[in-house]
Amino acid sequence: MDTTTSTTNHRKTWNKGKLVGQKAPLRPKDIWAIRVRLQMEHRVRELALFNLGLDSKLRGCDLVALRVRDITHGDRVSTRAMVMQRKTQRPVQFEITQPTRDSAEAWIRQAKLKFEDFLFPSRIHDSPHIGTRQYARILHGWVQEIGLDPTGFGTHSMRRTKATLIYKRTKNLRAVQLLLGHSNIQSTVRYLGIEVDDALEMAEQTEI
Repeated sequence: MDTTTSTTNHRKTWNKGKLVGQKAPLRPKDIWAIRVRLQMEHRVRELALFNLGLDSKLRGCDLVALRVRDITHGDRVSTRAMVMQRKTQRPVQFEITQPTRDSAEAWIRQAKLKFEDFLFPSRIHDSPHIGTRQYARILHGWVQEIGLDPTGFGTHSMRRTKATLIYKRTKNLRAVQLLLGHSNIQSTVRYLGIEVDDALEMAEQTEI
């Protein structure tokens, strides 16, 4: 008997039964539904995580590693922040809206976090902050609670949500590229899932 063939036949593929490909961004009504649920249930940490995930458009690894100092000035959350991306080692700037500032300040007060502390510390002693897998599990819980299929969403859904809304509203591909911190515009085109020719034509029209 060929043991190699037998092992291959019985080995389960990593993506069997899973929905692969780009994860969908959240729709405005999904954002509203999740936010209201978190507010009503006084889930302060999760509300801050949700709001910051949307506003920052950061990759999961960068979002969970935020420190209090990254988003605050004095004892207040700033209107803008700049973070060095782990993947590209390039800085990216983002606006922090009033609802996000309110929720982040509420969480910092409740958790009694200091300036140098991680914004979302882990409850596991071996990890200084929550991990990307835990963030993904939390996200799946949010979408499942509002009746969506969690297999269709991932941490990149949060990163893509505001970028997609901005692109639909402005058609300004260059702006979205900067907001996502992409080094080239082709990455932004692929990320948004739009037609390459149309996107590059729009980019040329908005170039200064």
